[in-house]
Amino acid sequence: MDSAKDLAVSQSARGVFFCAVKWYNTRMVTLLIAIVVGFGGFSASYWGADIGMGWSICLGVVSFGVFQAAVGLFVQKRVKAEMERVQTILVEGQKRLQQKMQRWQLRPPGSMQAAQKEIFEDTKIFVKEALAATSSLEKYRLWVPMMNRQIATARIQLSWMIKDFNTVDELMPHALLLDPMMCCIKMARMQMRSEDVAEIRKVYRKGIRRVRYNGNVLLAATMSWIELNRGDSDAAFKTLTEALKNSDNETLKRNHECLMNNRPAHFSNSGIGDQWYSLLLEEPRMRMQRQRSVYR
Repeated sequence: MDSAKDLAVSQSARGVFFCAVKWYNTRMVTLLIAIVVGFGGFSASYWGADIGMGWSICLGVVSFGVFQAAVGLFVQKRVKAEMERVQTILVEGQKRLQQKMQRWQLRPPGSMQAAQKEIFEDTKIFVKEALAATSSLEKYRLWVPMMNRQIATARIQLSWMIKDFNTVDELMPHALLLDPMMCCIKMARMQMRSEDVAEIRKVYRKGIRRVRYNGNVLLAATMSWIELNRGDSDAAFKTLTEALKNSDNETLKRNHECLMNNRPAHFSNSGIGDQWYSLLLEEPRMRMQRQRSVYR
């Protein structure tokens, strides 16, 4: 059997990636209260202290800005702490998998299938714990207008790791598709549901609009794989041709060459590694290593 390290990495990394919740400066409740505070500062200056109109407006604006910045900073710090707690749960879960991996190096598991099942069950334990921890973010929904979408995005990524596709489907309309991984998760799920490839391509186009050089690798690899899986090698070739204008990734180059030379059977995204397998469109290939007898 391959080393336990290969097994643990290839299997657990299929879904174990950290969810990053974005922070938005727009704050609904904070804004409303800040307006009241700003008006109060103006009123106190203009009518209370009998200061001129110009200075009163200035003090009102300063009051508005100081209050909004102070409360915003406080809420941001609290949200960041809650997200770090979720990530700590994931890190600790990964550490436990690594420890099991090390034990398997000394005593390999009985079979590959049993090892895969054991890793998946172990992953479910700490991912469900992380999912439960995201509930602490809900108290900030009134303070951060986009918090509902941020929570949904985090829960989608965690649910994807344990193949809870019902939850993924339920939350997907509320997700924020701000990074390539989330776009690819949506594309992968649409592929699993056999949705129209034209609709999948819309998600792909949306994803590549905001990436930098070489930031399109996972997106292009996923889109071309889906097109080839649907039997449209010409579309896959076109996707890779366009993608290589903004990337020099070797996996994209090799797949592009395979399609150019009419060798679709040699198309493979394995070079991308864990990120590709985390999309659950393909199983990582695991080989059994023959035990060699030692003769004296």
